Amino acid sequence: MDVLVIEDEELAVRKLTKLLQDVDNSIRIVGTAASVRSSVQWLQNNTAPDLILMDIELADGQSFEIFEQTPVESPVIFTTSYDEYALRAFKVNSIDYLLKPIKRHELEASLEKHRKLRNPAEAETGGKMAIDALVQQLRQQIQPAEYRKRFLVKHLSQWMPVEVSDIAYFYSEEGVSLFRTRGNQKFSVDYTLDELEAMLDPLQFFRANRQFIVDINCVQQIHPYFNNKLKLTLKPAPEEEVLVSRERATEFKKWMGK
Repeated sequence: MDVLVIEDEELAVRKLTKLLQDVDNSIRIVGTAASVRSSVQWLQNNTAPDLILMDIELADGQSFEIFEQTPVESPVIFTTSYDEYALRAFKVNSIDYLLKPIKRHELEASLEKHRKLRNPAEAETGGKMAIDALVQQLRQQIQPAEYRKRFLVKHLSQWMPVEVSDIAYFYSEEGVSLFRTRGNQKFSVDYTLDELEAMLDPLQFFRANRQFIVDINCVQQIHPYFNNKLKLTLKPAPEEEVLVSRERATEFKKWMGK
């Protein structure tokens, strides 16, 4: 089997080459490339290999750019450090991924999958379509999300913008969604808490319970509470207790930096 390795770290190339040959001594490394540019040049000037192992982050950009600049006719196994849950959907058809550091048994499983799928018809039709569709989907997955930076709220007879960085927490009261600013002003918003949760940076805001989404900087104290729950002291102080459920307590403490 002829394999092209696209990876910008020399040590990683050596390790992967050795691992490939340990797994299958019939594998022949026919080329290596460390950048989008050199990868495109190699693919345009050489016969398509049986398989490409491709790192996502390269010296001059993301490897997805390769697909935009030249046809990729070979099955691809991405190597990446991205979260496995975000990438689980891509273990289908002629595309796969391996998390770094690459483990021998996982590489063996990917190569075996490639062998089973390897036939001209699949490579010509379904395989190519799978790569095009899944690369686009994967690219969207790992791009930094765009979170809300401000909300436009009504104040007296006027509309005014409020920066998200000025909001201490969002909460629900009698079916209405509201937020309180660090300066203790209260405003209503036309979104549910579920909708708001999707708009907010999860590094900055945490869904403490069904009624509260809190900003990390408004949490002043964390108290143990009955049945392994947590009770929060927020600033400014809300009108009711804010509890983190037992099920979310560990996740909350990790979010806070424990």
